[in-house]
Amino acid sequence: MNSLEPNISTEASASDIMLQMISGFWVSRAIHAAAKLGIADYLKEQPKTVDELAAITDTHVPSLYRLLRALESVGIFVEDDHHRFGLTPLAATLQTDVPSSMRFLAISMLGQEHYLGWENLLHSIKTGEIAFDHIAGLSLWDHYLKNSEAGKLFNCAMTNLTASVLSAIICSYDFSAFNTVVDVGGGQGSLVTSILKAYPSVKGIIFDIPTVIVEAKSHLQAQGFADCCTLVWGNFFESVTAGGDAYLLKHIIHDWDEEKAITILKNCHQAMSQHAKLLLFETIIPIGNASSFSKLLDLDMLVMTGGRERTEEEYQVLLQKAGFQLIQVIPTPSPISVIEALKI
Repeated sequence: MNSLEPNISTEASASDIMLQMISGFWVSRAIHAAAKLGIADYLKEQPKTVDELAAITDTHVPSLYRLLRALESVGIFVEDDHHRFGLTPLAATLQTDVPSSMRFLAISMLGQEHYLGWENLLHSIKTGEIAFDHIAGLSLWDHYLKNSEAGKLFNCAMTNLTASVLSAIICSYDFSAFNTVVDVGGGQGSLVTSILKAYPSVKGIIFDIPTVIVEAKSHLQAQGFADCCTLVWGNFFESVTAGGDAYLLKHIIHDWDEEKAITILKNCHQAMSQHAKLLLFETIIPIGNASSFSKLLDLDMLVMTGGRERTEEEYQVLLQKAGFQLIQVIPTPSPISVIEALKI
């Protein structure tokens, strides 16, 4: 059992377990508050009292204590005998500058946008419509374009999320046969730079919208990859840049319904040479009653973007409609699988 699972004994009643589940969103909102305040960053060097933390974060001492005590009860932060709060392994993931940081993910995924979508889950269940669009009056992507700060937080969250699965991807798939990889919707370039680090002979192309490409340029310069990675801006609903022998789409297709997903895939198909490979990095829904994060993530797609998680068979059908043949699905040590396809 990990520290986020309900602390219940094997003799706990179904009602006890359900109570833990119902109150689970209290934990999520508490994590969001701690992430917003940057509490974990302030504890990086040494534990601090709640008075010290309240002074740094401009918060109410007794209320901040109650927040930290609640999070301590589920394994996030720890209080010592001197009433100082310190980091636990879970709390450490909320630091800003650690590998696979979860701080921006907690801020973005537990913040206003997702809260609006999930609050209106029933609207999606009853109508099949996107709950966020219904409430906000625009798509999530247009919202991020209009609200640059929220957009930056989301991009940072996706960069950190990518970092958490990169090693699993790199150790599970051999990229050495490729000369140039094109990361479609590549964001700040975390996936491409990880591939280039592991395979120095490979060149990279990042394809994304102009505002994201600007951020990618800074990221690549900071990582020292500006000379071996080309930046191309565009809209993958209109076209995709040519020039690669591998086309990568990580957590792109799951954001969209079938029609839009097929449009993206067909544009990749048109840009690819006959022998180029298409690689999707997605979470696969397992068949049957097995517990899987993908089944909950699928609901998030429903309320936030209108996309969906898919089974292997559903990906096979989707790819066929876009002119591809699914060759193999390679699991990784992370929730992500590598879906390899070729042009028919």
